[in-house]
Amino acid sequence: MSLISVVPLAFKCTSLVSSTHKLKKAVRRSISTPEVCRRGKPVTACKRVMSLSTAVSDDGVQRRLGDHHYNLWDDNFIKSLSSPYGASSYSEHADRLIGEVKEIFNSTDGDLITPANDLLQRLSMVDNVERFGIDGLFQSEIKLTLDYVYSYWSERGIGHGRESGFTDLNTTALGFRILRLHGYTVFSDVLQHFKDQIKQFATSTNHTEWQIRSVLNLFRASLIAFPEEKIMEEAEIFSATYLKEALETIPASSLSREIEYVLEYRWHANSRRLEARRHIDILGENSLTGTPDVNTKKILELAKLEFNIFHSVQQKELQCLSRWWKESGSPELTFARHRYVEFYALACGVDMEPKHATFRLSFVKMCHLITTLDDIYDTFGTMDELQLFTAAVKRWEPSATDCLPEYMKGVYMVLYETVNEMAREAQKSQGRDTLNYAREALEAYISAYLKEAEWISTGYLPTFHKYFENGKISSGHRSATLQPLLTLEIPFPHHILQEIDFPSKFNDYACSILRLRGDTRCYQADSARGEEASCISCYMKDNPGSTEEDALHHINRMIEDMIRKLNWELLRPDSNAPISSKKHVFEISRGFHHFYNYRDGYSVASNETKDLVIKTVLEPVPM
Repeated sequence: MSLISVVPLAFKCTSLVSSTHKLKKAVRRSISTPEVCRRGKPVTACKRVMSLSTAVSDDGVQRRLGDHHYNLWDDNFIKSLSSPYGASSYSEHADRLIGEVKEIFNSTDGDLITPANDLLQRLSMVDNVERFGIDGLFQSEIKLTLDYVYSYWSERGIGHGRESGFTDLNTTALGFRILRLHGYTVFSDVLQHFKDQIKQFATSTNHTEWQIRSVLNLFRASLIAFPEEKIMEEAEIFSATYLKEALETIPASSLSREIEYVLEYRWHANSRRLEARRHIDILGENSLTGTPDVNTKKILELAKLEFNIFHSVQQKELQCLSRWWKESGSPELTFARHRYVEFYALACGVDMEPKHATFRLSFVKMCHLITTLDDIYDTFGTMDELQLFTAAVKRWEPSATDCLPEYMKGVYMVLYETVNEMAREAQKSQGRDTLNYAREALEAYISAYLKEAEWISTGYLPTFHKYFENGKISSGHRSATLQPLLTLEIPFPHHILQEIDFPSKFNDYACSILRLRGDTRCYQADSARGEEASCISCYMKDNPGSTEEDALHHINRMIEDMIRKLNWELLRPDSNAPISSKKHVFEISRGFHHFYNYRDGYSVASNETKDLVIKTVLEPVPM
């Protein structure tokens, strides 16, 4: 199962939606009832006679249903969305603020930045713009700032400023994290110098704000770990324990909320758009209760403005997606999960550049189609129908629908038109035809689906290894990522794709994390629908006498290991692919993980996922 500028925007919406308009009538004709159709014969009624997850049609075809809740977002509500922040006056004001913030980055010693604190002040500037999600506006300034900080880096770390007589944990941990994420060579052994004589991290028993912030930065640094870095694991355990204890003693404040957020989403389950919203709220609260310096106030003003300007872009894109969803005939597929709004929230956490509308729209459409196929292969379709659909995908031509059951014809044509349209968009950005490459990935994905459907139909429970290798493909991570990625203006020649896409380790680890984390959140509901195979059940089969708790412990350890390996593949200095070419795939992995942080946030999208949509897509921030 799958786990998973205005003028240019208007053009993209038109080109990506119109291709499905001609399919609208065909799809609606093929789905004559909200439940089922069978091989060209419309079904007029459907009775649930076995359980909440099965249905029998009038022609005797028994189908399993996921009983998922329907689309949470009313189409008329989406149509009504509007924002004043698309006006040119707001962009002009933002441009002025960008210039002023660049002046702050380029400023030398003064009242706020001195030789005694310049390293910490400059790192904090970078940290703030990154957490606000506006770092893309200051790439050259960030590079110059980090080059400056790195010139003072030593094996013992750094202090507050270039003239500090000693190093300190707060500045070193913050510097380590930021420098490592930007590809600078820093070694985790630097943290050894902050242990005491009994090899424990040295802190006092008093929870002062400075000490808490030092440990908070240590925790954030420890999450950017590579394999076999024992000191990073020790730092993570120590700092997490310390911060949880501190939360019990300090009053509710912006600091406590910052700690709660970092502990909740850590690193690999974080959404950049949500982090920007939370950081704006936290620093905004400080502005009301304290006296932040003028530099911080200016950056905060810009962050709010940029958040709301992008919010106006989001509303247009969401309305574009809503039209596509309706015109594709998707609302008629009532057995499927409809989560295009939720997927759009994920896409905005991956890329907040207004000019990358095609990437976001393409990603959402692929995720929506993958989810529909997941519900067909896992529950709704019969084995005969699934074999026909798999063969049709391999043929890849409109006439392939001739042999498909009616409800599949519209799905196939929307998939066919969407994939081909994305290939045309990719040809514009990459300068070459990538359709066959995308089709190979799609065929592998569909074949993995079919294999799982065969296991379901026969009750077969494979070994953990066999299930996991197939599950990495059927997770949908690669299929959801590949074509949208190629629509970006970032060049992806073959030698770069080899280090990002299949069969690279980078791709393998990203797919592995999604499969493993998804299974830990979905296995009970899947089993109730008759889908017995999961990482949990297959582990228990391979290890007689083991319990669900044993399996979950083993898989959670696997996930932790995979995250460190994925960190390494993203940041390894010997890679032929620059970090910038891997960043979108990495952020997609974090976004998927975010949806599974507490539960299956796709199937049950009415809790944390709904809050994500509201906070990152629907609501602007108060200015």
